[in-house]
Amino acid sequence: MKIAVVGAGGFVGSRLVRKLRSEGHEVTAHDRSTGVDLLTGEGVPEALTGADTVVNTINAPSFDEDAVPFFRTTTQTLLNAAEGAGVGNVVLLSIVGIDQVPDVAYYRAKLEQERLLEAGPLPYTIVRATQFMDFIEPIMSWTTSGDTVRLPSTRLQPVAVEDVVDTLAEAATTPPRNGIVNVAGPDVFPLDDLARRTLDAHPDGRQVTVDEGAGLFGQVPRDAIIAPPGARLGATSYEQWLQHHD
Repeated sequence: MKIAVVGAGGFVGSRLVRKLRSEGHEVTAHDRSTGVDLLTGEGVPEALTGADTVVNTINAPSFDEDAVPFFRTTTQTLLNAAEGAGVGNVVLLSIVGIDQVPDVAYYRAKLEQERLLEAGPLPYTIVRATQFMDFIEPIMSWTTSGDTVRLPSTRLQPVAVEDVVDTLAEAATTPPRNGIVNVAGPDVFPLDDLARRTLDAHPDGRQVTVDEGAGLFGQVPRDAIIAPPGARLGATSYEQWLQHHD
């Protein structure tokens, strides 16, 4: 099977390319560094020539309102090129619960991306993932002042990136579902508790205090971005992940 991965230089895309190649698939890896630009359309038709499946793992350059036109343009460009190339399956990496969080611009942008795919001309699978375990520390840094980390008690269900990559690889190599597959970690935690667990494992002098309005996740309803019933649950717990990541 020939699979084109767009956003192949990114956090998820690079891992997905390695995974699919290890399974024996013919994989072409594309991003702006390879001359493929979904904003301008440069190189996109050529990148998809002969592909059976295209996987879209690109990320917007910002989390604000600019993400909306970015995802609108890049998604439409990709769909047009995929239709022209006769691609039989479009796989999109998205985020669990984005339809429940209208106040966050980035989530609205990702939801529009999903809707364009759903209304488009091609078979598809949307893989919605919960928050990556790797991003808990960066989330903490957004609301750190001195030795205090202020975070809301919004509930998260962190997932290991490897478990998401496995789900994307499966979606790319099986018939399209024309629907959503949710993937999440095995455990649910309040965000402030996740931060405390992180600092217990890797202490740096900071302390966590609850502030329900702090940061991006202060705009997220308490249970909006945990996995719905029937989600695929990864095998890696956050405690296991912490033991292997400094």
